[in-house]
Amino acid sequence: MLQQPISAKEFVSTISSKGQVTLPVLVRRYLGVETNDKVAFVIEPAEGVKLTQARYPDIHSLKGAAGILKQPTKWKEIKKIAYEDRLENKYGK
Repeated sequence: MLQQPISAKEFVSTISSKGQVTLPVLVRRYLGVETNDKVAFVIEPAEGVKLTQARYPDIHSLKGAAGILKQPTKWKEIKKIAYEDRLENKYGK
């Protein structure tokens, strides 16, 4: 979020032929989003549409967020990777 409070402002953006919209830099900063982050459009009938940073409410909503493996990874390999990451974080390789 921005460090200093800002007054209500309106930012205009054009919708491309593919339905894409570029978020102005001040909007991205305000939301705290960067390239490849997700945003959510929330329709609130009484208030209109609200743009927020996407949040994942539970473990099931994360399905597919990290991509898909070409083949399953064996448990022994997962443990080896986790151990190596732990060493790297602890000793800073």
